Amino acid sequence: MLVVEQLSKVFGDLTAVDGVSLAIPKGQMVGVIGRSGAGKSTLLRMINRLTDPTRGSIDNEGQDVTALKGHDLRLWRASCAMIFQQFNLIDRMDVLTNVMVGRIAHTGFARSMLRSFTDQDRVRAIQALDRLDLVPQALQRAGTLSGGQQQRVAIAKALVQNPSIMLADEPIASLDPANAVRVMEALRSINRTDGLTVLVNLHTLDTARSYCDRIVAMKDGRVHFDGAPRALTTEKVRAIYGTDDLSDEINEAVTSTSLQTGSCRPQRQAVGT
Repeated sequence: MLVVEQLSKVFGDLTAVDGVSLAIPKGQMVGVIGRSGAGKSTLLRMINRLTDPTRGSIDNEGQDVTALKGHDLRLWRASCAMIFQQFNLIDRMDVLTNVMVGRIAHTGFARSMLRSFTDQDRVRAIQALDRLDLVPQALQRAGTLSGGQQQRVAIAKALVQNPSIMLADEPIASLDPANAVRVMEALRSINRTDGLTVLVNLHTLDTARSYCDRIVAMKDGRVHFDGAPRALTTEKVRAIYGTDDLSDEINEAVTSTSLQTGSCRPQRQAVGT
């Protein structure tokens, strides 16, 4: 179990995350929603230890994550893989090498930069690409792929880290609806097949309801809802996000989705990024 206890992050006069406590059982898929500035990204970055918390603790299966340093911290970041909205790939490098770079915590920085990978690293990378239907693009430059393909390469890169937890920060925010579905299906498949704990920040409520076992809604750095998707009623959403603003966002999301696809999952209740 991953346990976050009274976790806070302060940037000057701004409290980005304010006393968040969560207990996440192994293998659960959790959608974190909230408007822009709600603290979602900061929360995930603290769990991965890309950002150090100001207060509070993170414990994973009895390990004090907040106390980790050096090599132990690098291994934690590998076991708690992070997927970003911007893909974080090297455009001029081929897809296969981009994925193998995900082994950096195990191979070391120098070997990764020199592209001195073992046969086992290559096998892992090919297997990960195969799961994401990307083997035909293995020797193609990453920068030539579509956004949806690049995000699936990023997922493959995370998989070769051999993680037990996968964090995804707005992984579909810049994708069209069809590619968004493919990425979310991939994350859910990894969650179900591998038993990985998945925390994913999302800007649409319908996506969270469709794919996640549990929804955590944040506002002003705090958790305002934590429970099953069916328990997050329209009334609760309006109470958290505000009736007028939410109505505007619902109408805008329905119109945008209908124009783009006409048939893809309608994203009726958008709740900000």
